[in-house]
Amino acid sequence: MPHRTSRRTLLTATAAATAAAAITSGASTASAAAPAAPRSADGGHFAGHHRSAATTRRLKRLISRMSLEEKVGQLFVMRVYGHSATAPDQADIDANMREIGVRTAAELIAEYHVGGIIYFVWAHNTRDPHQIADLSNGIQRAGLAGPTPLPLLVATDQEHGIVCRVGAPATLMPGAMALGAGGSHSDTRRAAQIAGAELAALGINQNYAPDADVNVSPANPVIGVRSFGSDPQSVAGMVAAQVKGYQGSGVASTAKHFPGHGDTGTDSHTGLPVITHDRRQWTELDAPPFRAAIAAGIDSIMTAHIVVPALDPSEDPATLSRPILTGVLREELGYDGVVVTDALDMEGVRTKYGDERVPVLALKAGVDQLLNPPNLPVAWNAVLAAVRSGELDEARIDESILRILRLKTKLGLFDDPYVSRKDVDRVVGTRAHLAAADRIAERTTTLLANDGAVLPLSRRSHKNLLVVGADPASPSGTTGPPTTTLAKAFDELGHTATALSTGTAPTRAKIDEAVAAARGKDAVIVGTYNVSATSSQRTLVSALAATGIPVVTVAIRNPYDIAHLTGTGFAASLAAYSWTDVELRAAARVIAGHAKPRGTLPVPVQRADDPARVLYPVGHGLRY
Repeated sequence: MPHRTSRRTLLTATAAATAAAAITSGASTASAAAPAAPRSADGGHFAGHHRSAATTRRLKRLISRMSLEEKVGQLFVMRVYGHSATAPDQADIDANMREIGVRTAAELIAEYHVGGIIYFVWAHNTRDPHQIADLSNGIQRAGLAGPTPLPLLVATDQEHGIVCRVGAPATLMPGAMALGAGGSHSDTRRAAQIAGAELAALGINQNYAPDADVNVSPANPVIGVRSFGSDPQSVAGMVAAQVKGYQGSGVASTAKHFPGHGDTGTDSHTGLPVITHDRRQWTELDAPPFRAAIAAGIDSIMTAHIVVPALDPSEDPATLSRPILTGVLREELGYDGVVVTDALDMEGVRTKYGDERVPVLALKAGVDQLLNPPNLPVAWNAVLAAVRSGELDEARIDESILRILRLKTKLGLFDDPYVSRKDVDRVVGTRAHLAAADRIAERTTTLLANDGAVLPLSRRSHKNLLVVGADPASPSGTTGPPTTTLAKAFDELGHTATALSTGTAPTRAKIDEAVAAARGKDAVIVGTYNVSATSSQRTLVSALAATGIPVVTVAIRNPYDIAHLTGTGFAASLAAYSWTDVELRAAARVIAGHAKPRGTLPVPVQRADDPARVLYPVGHGLRY
């Protein structure tokens, strides 16, 4: 029977459960996946050496030769439209002119001396592997062509799962909550090693992953399956494993979103969330994964646009809070690596102060990198003016630049920032990497219910299948749609499957169409997506179950769907944690009996009618 517990009790229980001496601008074809630069035991380039006294002296001399404009530029990481650094499509030139006042990435670097570029799918930066590598090389050439030649940090959000900027044919791994369900540190580290090697081959040297938030709120609209789970110690172990995996492949890893974005009902993209944890709860629930990341040698930590009154009574967002970033992160946790803001175009950081004040206040709080301001000329000039007026001490920004240049040194970018198409072909999306992704994904699929042992579905007794459900857009633009992916996977496993997309809010007509399509089928697979109490996805499952045909539901995002589907008559239910192909194929293999269900819930599923009662606890997962 479900047991009753208060939210505070649930929270408490969850807590229990070397740089080159000279900088050159010559291109080369050094291997990205197996850099010529020395590697430490944990895989990092020049680990330790980038902090040596000699390297520090060289970097400080370099900083002393930089103009103030160059120094300010190094603090910014900016978006730019286009597949090429010098010859983007006209539509991307127009977008750059409209938003930034430059035509190309090369012009952006020449004009503003930015220290980093962030890649997005919608900015057309990530079309295919060779193009990405060429873009990265073009960006580095532009950086080394400046008055003070400096390589760039090229970053992206490649969390895998539901947040993924580089798609197929690169290897796509299960996302964080899926890995949390798998429970294997070795799988989690291996996933990051493979992902990191492929990013490095593409010239992407800073990854904004892993997510270190502890997702204790099922209603969290922005984190959810991006988190490894709800138990702080379990999440901490997974975060440390991914840090070691990414950085062992020569890519800077970024733990986010400090001081912890896991318990909020507001999306910081559209509002300013308030975290009501007291200091003890923060220490027990939110801090452990960040402590683990720091202990693992994390290269960078991303701030959150959230208010945490227990850490800063001023109620400034953490990104702009000196008590949080300097007092807690730097002084209390002892972190001296790079601190990068979450994107400055998000509403959560723009609600209290204007766009010209936000970057200045972030630097005063202790930030090093200013990510993607909505208006770069405004932000850049505001920081320049703050230094010239004395509001920001030049020595303060020199500290941040030293941290940034140390990271570039560690990554070997002063030695050789370039990548080659040959290494792209050798590393990205290899058969071995794809096979490893499939094996890891198989160990994450979670069987939540199996009434009457309907699963696995034998191709002899359940040959003909109907696959219906939601078809959300691919995170990378290269996978899915989910119903088609599942149907194809069942076909390859010896079944005959038909796909019918019914959407996240199926109409009565679409439900009737699905019921008609189910006639003569041996079973129906329904892909559900964030089902709520009023969702017509519930009506779809009920109508299909009323036909008497076994209905198997697969939650293709949050595992909480089953709570809202109780009583609809489904025969079995699984959690896949994402709708990318690798996780859907794994779910199909489990349903068809070609793989055993091995995942267990990394978060509790609470009852829909009484969220204070747990329907399925952490660790729940059936077997056969």
